[in-house]
Amino acid sequence: MPICEAFGSCAPNVKWIVMSEEISSHAVFSNAFTLLLKLWRFDQPPLEHRMDAVPVGAHLTPEYLLLVRNSQLTSSDDLQKDQSKIKRLTRLSSTLSGEPIFLDSFPKLTLWYRQHQACIASPLSGLVPGTPVHQIVEALLNFMFRKINRTGQSLTPAISGSSSSSGPGNEDVSLHLKLPAWDILEAVPFVLDAALTGCAHGRLSPRELATGLKDLADFLPASLATIVSYFSAEVTRGIWMLASMNGTDWPSPAANLATVEQQIKKILAATGVNVPSLTVGGNSPATLPLPLAALVSLTITYKLDRSTDRFLNLMGPALSNLATGCPWPCMPVMVALWAQKVKRWSDFLVFSASRTVFHHNRDAVVQLLRMCFAATLGQTTSSIASNGGVGALLGHGYGSHFSGGISPVAPGLLYLRVHRAVPNVMFMTEEVVSLLMHSVRDIASSLVPAEKLKKSKYVRKYGQVSLAGALTRVKLAATLGASLVWITGGVVLVQSLIKETLPSWFISSHGTDPSGGMSEGLVATLGGKALACFAVISATFAWGVDSSSPAAKRRSSTLEAHLEFVAGALHGKISLGCNKATWKSYVSGLISLIVGCTPNWLLEVDVEVLKSLSTGLKQWDEEELALALLSSSGIGAMGASAEMIIEGGMNFVR
Repeated sequence: MPICEAFGSCAPNVKWIVMSEEISSHAVFSNAFTLLLKLWRFDQPPLEHRMDAVPVGAHLTPEYLLLVRNSQLTSSDDLQKDQSKIKRLTRLSSTLSGEPIFLDSFPKLTLWYRQHQACIASPLSGLVPGTPVHQIVEALLNFMFRKINRTGQSLTPAISGSSSSSGPGNEDVSLHLKLPAWDILEAVPFVLDAALTGCAHGRLSPRELATGLKDLADFLPASLATIVSYFSAEVTRGIWMLASMNGTDWPSPAANLATVEQQIKKILAATGVNVPSLTVGGNSPATLPLPLAALVSLTITYKLDRSTDRFLNLMGPALSNLATGCPWPCMPVMVALWAQKVKRWSDFLVFSASRTVFHHNRDAVVQLLRMCFAATLGQTTSSIASNGGVGALLGHGYGSHFSGGISPVAPGLLYLRVHRAVPNVMFMTEEVVSLLMHSVRDIASSLVPAEKLKKSKYVRKYGQVSLAGALTRVKLAATLGASLVWITGGVVLVQSLIKETLPSWFISSHGTDPSGGMSEGLVATLGGKALACFAVISATFAWGVDSSSPAAKRRSSTLEAHLEFVAGALHGKISLGCNKATWKSYVSGLISLIVGCTPNWLLEVDVEVLKSLSTGLKQWDEEELALALLSSSGIGAMGASAEMIIEGGMNFVR
């Protein structure tokens, strides 16, 4: 940030020779600015394409980066025992002051950042003729489209309020533009608006547009950030015409678009996801929104070498995220164009494009979740998942090193790549709970039927082993479900699970399906244990087991609300629709896990709620569990613990 602020404010009048290479202030600024954008996770999609629940590690901003830096400096006193952290902190702050730094400390960066946010939020406005910004806009347009200007045409009328003439002095400026980088970046959005409008109205050909954008990016590589963000925002607004990718005006993907779509379908089918409507009907040429077509055309003009890698790495993820949210087949069109340019990237690009299906098709998401459970529990005939476990869930990567094209992709690996493409994740908790309960029923049906156990010489031993194995698989399924919820939506989705989804599930009525020879009571009991494990593991991921996690501050209200629901149902204040055995198994399992694994949680819950819970457990003849609950609940519950011991007598104490 200090480098960007300083060098972005300098005119490129002075150049330095470093290792026989001439470097200007624009080059220094562009390199530092590109690194800042990567730290910022600039490739995140626009607001319209973000998920309702924030995924883990998303939404980094410049303010957040400074907050992390300030918190590391202020916590140096707590790191005295950790030498490695001390050394890392020393390296981080050796050239900076020990005082907190905020975004306002960098006025030029702050001004650009606010303009960047404004361009995303609403269309451009406010360019006044005759101002310095307007003059820079005209100079940049003359520089980018100087061949057109020689023919007497002008793009400046495309800008609202701009003049239609440019004097000879402006031509000199356009050829040199010896201006600070921040001043140029301030004018770039208006330049892009004029260029895109000129192309839409036929005053500028698609090839001339792509060439002009490339000239601008070569002149000031930092302008790529504004190009990407502006075009992305304009795509989401949906006000531009569609560009026909016919090979005449725009590059054509026709050579391999059908192949790309078939490969996507093949990848999904091999993983167990069957989405029939992928291909586009008819022989009409593919189309892209005009800003997306311009952005794709710009990227494929770059030669692949070490000097352009950092810029393609900046544009590539942002372009991919944008195309994912656009109507089908925008992503396959982009992949087809890039696969024609770099054939060795074909497998990677096609695999990346497969996530687009999950953005547009909710059924595909549910199918993939189902395959994750089936693979983990070994309930599929696929060769890569026949043994179950984590290996079957995550597999061994992807590629074309197997015969017959791209190898089958493990469902868990595919889900890790696609879960951020799901536009609305709030329905995921209900789907995961449903799949978890179906898995429990499948696990129960795989146990040895009771009539066979009666005929066995080692009935008791054989039966215990079978039940223990079933419990192990139930815990595995619950752990998978918790992992899916946490990875998909983080703390927000876990809190929704605890406060809304689980109570709603218990209140709702659930039909009884054939249990495959097992008693419905056993299925219900295993289901309750699965839900208890699922709830506690999900909450542990989100909150931690102590108070050191930042998310622990949200724990008390959510946990207390859930335990109030449990206590109310125990005392008959809430009517339940689920199986009574499932409910009893869930409550006893939930309290046992909290007492045994996360007792610190109970110190944050109102004692009256815990007393009500213990009373309900006593009504179920669960005195020991009720006493363990109160014993773990701190000083405030000591009196209730003593009363329970006295009421129970010596037998209870034993």
